[in-house]
Amino acid sequence: MSPLLFVMSAVLLGSPLSTGAGPCFWPPVEAPIVDHFRDPGCRWCAGNRGLEYDVDPGTPVRALAAGTVTFAGVVAGTRYVVIAHADGRRATYGQLAATTLAGGHAVAAGAVVGTSTAGLYVGLREGDVYVDPEPYIGRASPRPYLVPVDGTPPRPPPPARITCPAAGLTGDAAR
Repeated sequence: MSPLLFVMSAVLLGSPLSTGAGPCFWPPVEAPIVDHFRDPGCRWCAGNRGLEYDVDPGTPVRALAAGTVTFAGVVAGTRYVVIAHADGRRATYGQLAATTLAGGHAVAAGAVVGTSTAGLYVGLREGDVYVDPEPYIGRASPRPYLVPVDGTPPRPPPPARITCPAAGLTGDAAR
């Protein structure tokens, strides 16, 4: 596959951007992170194995990347969805109020995986090791473009640019 065709398919399919350094995922919600990843000192030690977002109840939660649901259910009173991605990573979405997904469902990047409660947890694992998802979750920013001043209707804006500053990734994506 030519490099141009690969980039175009990544943009058109809405998949995470990748430059070999790792993925750059779209954010699951547009909300502030209120509790960041804190690596626990041991397997059973305290820490935060993901990110906690401050969201309003009912906020749609979107998949970081395309994948297959490996778990959708309730554990200790909290609803979770786990999605396995092609790169071998697994994303966990927790504190969901509702989901229509079940194990085996294919999920597109940016597809709604459920709705939130008054908070949202997002974790990322490589094998059985929790990793900090924050460097890989990008921030979308609009791109500047010219707008006519003579009354002619403007053309649609270009796709947002997504950046993952900590991972050193930048790219365009359509959602």
